[in-house]
Amino acid sequence: MSHVPQHVPFELSGTELRDAIVQYATNPIFLDNLDWQNDDNPYRRQLRPQVLPHLDFDKVPGRENILDYTSLAVQRLLTSIYEADLVFFPKSGLEGKEEDFRAFYSPANRALGERIRPALERYAFGFLDDEVETSGKWTKASLDSYLDSLDMGGGEELSPIEAAVTGSTDPARAARMWLVQFAPDFLSEASPMMRNVLGYYGPVQSEWFKVVIDEYGYGVHDTKHSTLFERTLESVGLKSDLHRYWQYYLNSSLLLNNYFHYLGKNHELFFRYVGALFYTESSLVDFCRRADRLLHGVFGDSVDTTYFTEHVHIDQHHGRMAREKIIAPLIEAHGEGIIPEIVRGIEEYRVLLEVADKDFVAQISWMDDQPELKKLHGPVYEAIREGRVQAPVAHLVEPFNELSNTHCHEGDELCHIVSGTMRFESGLGSSLTLEAGEGVVIRRNRLHGADILSEECVYEIHSVGDYRKCL
Repeated sequence: MSHVPQHVPFELSGTELRDAIVQYATNPIFLDNLDWQNDDNPYRRQLRPQVLPHLDFDKVPGRENILDYTSLAVQRLLTSIYEADLVFFPKSGLEGKEEDFRAFYSPANRALGERIRPALERYAFGFLDDEVETSGKWTKASLDSYLDSLDMGGGEELSPIEAAVTGSTDPARAARMWLVQFAPDFLSEASPMMRNVLGYYGPVQSEWFKVVIDEYGYGVHDTKHSTLFERTLESVGLKSDLHRYWQYYLNSSLLLNNYFHYLGKNHELFFRYVGALFYTESSLVDFCRRADRLLHGVFGDSVDTTYFTEHVHIDQHHGRMAREKIIAPLIEAHGEGIIPEIVRGIEEYRVLLEVADKDFVAQISWMDDQPELKKLHGPVYEAIREGRVQAPVAHLVEPFNELSNTHCHEGDELCHIVSGTMRFESGLGSSLTLEAGEGVVIRRNRLHGADILSEECVYEIHSVGDYRKCL
């Protein structure tokens, strides 16, 4: 018998991984934008490749660090990689954007993305291994008891999201920021799910396809769920072209959306997707009821909430379908050994929802607090200047219209303007104008960016760690 070479599984790490990530992200369509919004170009996504060589993609972060900048960079990368499997065209047509179209869908771009995807997924979702435990003996009876015990909402008390929006200093701004977070998912709704209706695996495949058909409006474009969401966006003054608001997506919003692509792309995680499908379809009933109430409370009768009211009806049906027509037959066909994976999908998704809620609430607080954080510049800068606080400082000089695309920091920082004028961006519709001698405290993990409004701006970024220790 001839010698068979030993199989070596594919794996990237260290410098080789970082170089491969930079090679992918330096595609011209992924470079920094010159404006805060992308204008009807679904192929342009700002990945800030100039920062990527300085990041460590090997050490999987725990939950306490999952909102740090490296994680945001990874989520943006994964969104671009996953979506190369989907078909996107500009609303205004492809003319003038043909090169971007080819650059996004080229074999080279897709191959480079697939090469780094496993390592990025390990970084993005590895923390869930420490968050969820589904060991032990599971049976159909214990699964039924578990599913019956899940709290799908239904109370009248305000959720953390509702409280953040209605309690904001600018509820309409907060509500628009909230709606923007759903655009990566809702504008291409059910696309991750489609990954699981391909192939050949019996009657359950047809049952799952029924869910997909519902999401796509039974082939009628006007009733397709993504079309309904476009109307919601437009009714509150937002544009509905794909990824126009890329720079305003929170880390956790991309994390939630990417989770379903992750489960759908990696078919060994099929049964986790089944669990996550059941939970999301079942819990969306209460979520959409609340969303309808929240949006009407903020915008009155001008807002179109058909997207959400439609889901109140359809997702009651989908939840039952997922349990009776998908989960039960799969266990019958493949045995009780698949139950831990189904449960894991539910529990992982619940963890991600909790992360996303806290992230959004913190961002709205950050946007609301901008005037106060500007006032805090004085005492924090004074503490640094007098030597009471030792903080590493970066000295920066930037020209007119230099746009620092949105990012976050892994500790609190102080921005101090030495000369010139800066527009400091803290969220959609939220900004400060900072002149010489002024500045703002930047909170850890909060999404922000800056634009230079003067011919030149000289400024400093002081890494203070925890700004409260400066007061």
